[in-house]
Order: sequence, then structure tokens, then C-alpha cells
Amino acid sequence: MYIPLHVGAEGKKDDDGNALDLGYVKDNTGDNISLKNPGFCELTGIYWAWKNLDADYIGLVHYRRHFSRHKTKDPFDGVLKYNELEPLLDKAKLVVPKKRKYYIETLYSHYKHTHYISQLDETRQIIQEKYPEYISSYDKVVNRTYGYMFNMFIMERELLNEYCAWLFDILFELENRVNAGKVDMPELSAFHARFYGRVSEIIFNVWLDHCLRTDRLNKHQICEIPCRFMEKVSWFRKITGFLRAKFLGVKYDGSL
Repeated sequence: MYIPLHVGAEGKKDDDGNALDLGYVKDNTGDNISLKNPGFCELTGIYWAWKNLDADYIGLVHYRRHFSRHKTKDPFDGVLKYNELEPLLDKAKLVVPKKRKYYIETLYSHYKHTHYISQLDETRQIIQEKYPEYISSYDKVVNRTYGYMFNMFIMERELLNEYCAWLFDILFELENRVNAGKVDMPELSAFHARFYGRVSEIIFNVWLDHCLRTDRLNKHQICEIPCRFMEKVSWFRKITGFLRAKFLGVKYDGSL
């Protein structure tokens, strides 16, 4: 059920100056936003799948993170398989990773301490202008200490159409305002420039809360599956980075 996808393929060259070919489908085929990958991260893959795949359910996982229902010595042995997923789809319209909990931080305060809050504040303004019916969900979500993160999901096609139309309308407007100098923030490093993908992690929860509030979905149609990290995680580095950001104002300088 997996299609390996080379995201950010547009403009990538090999050592001989030819178009880089990893042997995967590339996200610069068909209708695509591959060039936006340095800022949009895996969202260029979601956009490509939305515009170019014909399937009843479409989702995204990462080379670093997968859905997994089983603990195995080799993490790749535990990656979710079709025969495990297919029975769940009798009821589930949406599969998400288990909630990530920040405990002593809200989603808003965590973003403020680790990134540049003007990005999230401008996103709220765009939602207020374009989708005011979502603003109560936004205000509720950003004050939670948990959320569905990582831009990982498996979603019924009709829901995906609705979500992506909403999401990319907001993000493209945010990009326009950033490029026009309307969002106050410093010159960004390559790490911090990837903020569109981070904003989308938060507002996915806004979209979902609105779906639940308006009965577009009910909680029984949402299935949580654990997220498995495929690389070794330094929990000491993650926890110390988290605490330094919260209490010392030291923003993240790379993925933890």
C-alpha cells in the first residue's frame, strides 16, 4: 500500500549534473509544488498525492516515522501492513498517530518558545478572514497541551479533498504575506524556514476539531495508531532542548 516518493525532487542534481534519480516516484511530476519543499517539507508530498493519486484512501508517513501496531526489534518489521489496516477501514475514515503530549506547554506556547510565533499569529488572522467558522476551534486547539502531529494520516479521499483545499489555501496566503514582508520575523535558517510544515501540524488539529464540532466526523470514525520512530531517538537531547526552549528562551536549531 506504500508508494515511495522523492519529495523536493525539482532541481535536484546528481554528481554528474543530471536530474537526481533515487528510483522513486518524484513529487515534481503532474500537478505539484515540489519547488516549495524547503519550506513546506513533506507537504509537497501530500499535495502531490492529493492532485495525482486515484485511491479511496490516501495518507502519508515519513522515512523517519511510520505507523506501527507492534513493537519489534527491527522497527521496519513493525511497519503497518495492509492486512492490519484494511479491517479498520470498515469504520475509520481517518487514521492518525497517537496524540503527542507536551504536558507543561500548550501548542501555542511551545511554538512561541521554539520557533517564531508571528507565523502562527498570522495564520490565525488568515483563518479569521477566510474561514471564520474555524476560529473557535483554532483558539481551543492552540491552548491544548497535546495534538496529532507529524503531518501523518490515512484519510478517506473525500475528506482529503476537503482538508487539502482548506490547508493549502491558508498556507499559500501565509506564504504570500511572508514574501511581501507582512510577517515580522528575522532572516530564517534552513531549519526555521520549514515553518509551513510546522504550522500545518497544528492547524490539522483545528480542521479536525471543526469536523467533530460540526458532525462532519465523529470520534468513532477516527482511529489512533502508534507512531514508530525509525531512527534512534536521543531522549536526553529532546528533553533538554524542550526545557531550554521553555525556560531559557533558546529556540531549536535543528530537529530533535
